[in-house]
Order: sequence, then C-alpha cells, then structure tokens
Amino acid sequence: MKLRIAVAKYGQETNSFSLGRTTLDTFRQFGLYQGVEVLQEGMKTGPLAGLEAACRDCDFAWTPIPMIRGWGGASGIITEYTHQFFVNSICDSLANSQKLDAVFLDLHGAAQAEHLDDCEGDIISRSRTLVGPEVPIVVALDHHANVTELMCRDATAIVAHRTQPHEPFDTGYQAGLILIKHLTGAIKSTMTYRKIPMLTHQEQFLTGTEGPMKRWFEMARAFERRGDILSVSPCPMQPWLDITEAGWAVIVVTDDDLKLAKSVADEMAEFAWEHRKHFMRQESVDPKTAVQMALQSEQFVVLSDTGDSVFGGAPGDSTILLRELMQVQCEQDCLVPMVDAEVVANAYEAGVDSGIRIIVGGKLDSVFSQPVEMECEVLRLGGGTVEVEVIGNDAYDAGRSALLRSQHILLAVTETEGIGGNHPICYEQFGIDVGRAKLAVLKTASNFQYYSHFNPQIIRADTDGMTMSSVQRFPWKRLTRPIFPLDEM
Repeated sequence: MKLRIAVAKYGQETNSFSLGRTTLDTFRQFGLYQGVEVLQEGMKTGPLAGLEAACRDCDFAWTPIPMIRGWGGASGIITEYTHQFFVNSICDSLANSQKLDAVFLDLHGAAQAEHLDDCEGDIISRSRTLVGPEVPIVVALDHHANVTELMCRDATAIVAHRTQPHEPFDTGYQAGLILIKHLTGAIKSTMTYRKIPMLTHQEQFLTGTEGPMKRWFEMARAFERRGDILSVSPCPMQPWLDITEAGWAVIVVTDDDLKLAKSVADEMAEFAWEHRKHFMRQESVDPKTAVQMALQSEQFVVLSDTGDSVFGGAPGDSTILLRELMQVQCEQDCLVPMVDAEVVANAYEAGVDSGIRIIVGGKLDSVFSQPVEMECEVLRLGGGTVEVEVIGNDAYDAGRSALLRSQHILLAVTETEGIGGNHPICYEQFGIDVGRAKLAVLKTASNFQYYSHFNPQIIRADTDGMTMSSVQRFPWKRLTRPIFPLDEM
C-alpha cells in the first residue's frame, strides 16, 4: 500500500531593508506551479527531487499529493496577498485531501510578510492544525533560515542545508530519509533547537573554506556519524532580517532522545558563541583596491559585489564597481551585470549595432549608489526563460535583456534581477566566451560555485548596499537586543 505524502514548496529569503516588495510575479520568474503541475515541472531539482530520490533508493512506496511549488529568490518583504495565496493553496489542499500519511514542506526559513514576521511558522502551524497531531510534518530549510519557536513546535523534524554553497537536493534527500524511517516505525523523531544571540555578515558563510563555519558544520557531521543522532542543522541566519525573533540557531533531531538532543544543541550553540568574533572576520577590501587587485591578477577574477547580492535580496543595480571600472583601462573584457528595465527598453528601441547614451543603475537602490551616464553600443538582445540549474531551480526568467559595450566593459542589462550575473549563462546566452574575459562582477558574496571551472581568483569588494558586510550600519528597528555584534555582550 502506497503512503500518501502531501508536498509543497514555498521559498523566499526576505531582505527587510529592501525598498521593493515580493509579489506573485516574483515567484513566477522562477516557476510557480499548482496541483499536477508540481509533479510535472516542480520536482526536477531541489529538495522535492531529493525526497523523491530518497523514496526510490529506499524502495519506499508512496504517492505524492502535490499542492504548490513556488520560489521567490531573495527579495523584499512579501505582500500579504502573496503570502495568503500560498497559505490558501496549501490549506485548501490539505483540507480537501483524503487521508494523508505525511506532509513534506520545502521552505526557506527567513521569509517575512507585510503582516507577519514568521511565514514558515505560519505555514507549518496551519498545516499541523489541519492534519492533526499524529501526521508527521517534515521540513527542508535553507540553513540561512531564522529558526523560530513556532516552526519547531509544530514540525516533526526539520533538516537544513549541510553546505554553502547549498546542495538543496541533498537537503531533501536527508529530510526524506528521516521521514521514511519515521513512517516505517524505524525511529520516533524527536527535535529541539537553541537560539544564539548573534548575527554576522556573509563573508565567512562558506563551509568548504578554512574557518569557523567549516569547523562548525564539520562538528555537526561528526555528531551525525555517531549513529544515535539523526540530524544536526547549524543555522547561521542571513544578516538582513529585521524581526524580533531573529538570530542564529541550531536544530537537532534524535530518535526519541530529547535529553541527547538538548545536550548536542547546547554544545553546538556554545561553539558558535565562543567563536563569534572569528565569524565576523572581514576579508573584503574597498572597491577601488578590489578593482586594482583584479587588474593586477594573472588569473580570471570573480569580483564580488558584497553589498548588492541578489541572492540576499539586493536589487542588483548598484553602480559602485561599474564606476571604478570606468576609471581604468583594460585590454580584456570586464563583465558587469545590471538591472535596469529602462535601459533595456532603450536598447530594444535602438536595435543591435546602434550607439546609445544611457543613464544606468542606481534607480532601484538610490540610497547606496547613483545612476551612471555612459555611451554604449548595443551588441545583442535576448532574454526570456533561461534553462539552467541555479540553487535548486532549473530555470529563471529575468525578462528582456541586452548586452552593451562601453570600451572594455560588457554590460549585461536585464529587466529584473534574475540571478545577477552569478552564473556564466548570463553572458554565454549572448555568445560570450567568459573564460577570455579579465573579470566578472558577481552580485553575491559567497555563491561563486558556477564559475569554479574557470579557476578564478576571488576578490570581495566591500561595497555599500542592502547586503553590505557592515551589518552594524543597517537601520535595525525590531531586532531583540542585546545581540552580537551590535551590542556589548
């Protein structure tokens, strides 16, 4: 007999300081599917694909009951209408389904709405009310989630990403294994969590680079290898979520051993707290120095625009590095992504091979950067849906796009942020050989994995913006104080 498991994805990472709002159109950029469409299009990658693989590998007979699949990337606060759309879709599906054996939710963990600080807790709690206390609810999270009391109260087990760069498929696979063991009676999932009164910038978030984050995540894996601990999820919250319950956390799942879970959670939390100052070590340099270092390098360079990370909710239209690149000479191309719907429209109106004068960038975020005036040649026009796997999604649509040249600068301009130049496809779709360029500006501080085959030198620029490393400078209003590093602890 096949067990019936309801599945849904509702993922978005909120930047509380973003000037924009996240709507259903934001989710449509990455594919918004309901009902049977979830099975057809929404389970190809990410945690839902991982769950499916776990069931297959365990020869576990199940029937997925599809609800909704939506990913909104990192962006501004979610509108009340948008959150309610997901709530209604999931709740209606649960209420109208025949007997369910389990619920599997693929969430992010740091989503904030106009009317609600804890979107994931709301979804989990409503699901628990509808399915009752006995039906297991297993949740896959991004480990940059903000773990809340409500999430942990009503979920049976929560498993977060085990690496940065993320491997969402693996997260779904690990969560799926726990769900399968729970449903077959092999285990009785027992979970606890600990909050840690700290937040840190993103420069030390990589788990594969020597430093405290690598050691913290290796510590979690060591606990899991003991055999009596099912899952340990360190959750270093992304540092631009301004809500009262914000802060780092760790989640531990055991087989019916709450005392052990609490002990491990305490030990993990203690390590993070003791190394808090090491997590704040900053490697980025000022923008002018970063550009000079890039030009002097003998390698292809990934130039990280830390303050304008689209994977952190920044709009992707900062001109800080563009201005610096305009002041230098370079014999090779410098690749720069930019979000500017007005400039794209101008390029389309002018046509390929035309010369245009543009005022670009600094429009969505006029706080930290200003528009730049440039003379450009329109080289290519393109855009639309691009099929490529990026952070658990198999396609994205940044609207229309245009490739412009201004001397050594190749400017890839899109109508929406899309993936902010963080994958070579942003240039390769125009026929650009990325490996022949001098550098590529990436709108991220840590997701460099898609350029790894170019063997790049990574140079982080300490740019101002909605995802800047100087977290002390954000206009925090709701954060529960005291908290490190904003306060003396």
